[in-house]
Amino acid sequence: MTIEELQNICATLPGVTYDIKWEDHLCFNVGEKMFLITSPDSVPHNASFKVSADDFEELTQREGIIPAPYLARYKWVQADDINRFTKKEWEKYLPAAYQLVFDKLPAKVKKEITASK
Repeated sequence: MTIEELQNICATLPGVTYDIKWEDHLCFNVGEKMFLITSPDSVPHNASFKVSADDFEELTQREGIIPAPYLARYKWVQADDINRFTKKEWEKYLPAAYQLVFDKLPAKVKKEITASK
């Protein structure tokens, strides 16, 4: 996997934007709220993303996946290498992360995003 492949998966989701935060982290957002944080300048590339409570417990048992620093209390995990997940797994977890964040957005913002589809 590459950062570009992750970006391509995110690009299929409505209303996704991205920006650089903290000087070198490429962050993917919906309604200005992050759902994926990548570190393109690190080797190997790492990523943090929002997960459900069940997925949080399961994923943090895997090698190379830890509760994300500063975000674990919000059920975020961090993979020390984006290749810890297959493309199929990313295609599962990224839309799920997006949806978890989307569901918490204000109704007005959700409506704007769905209207732009």
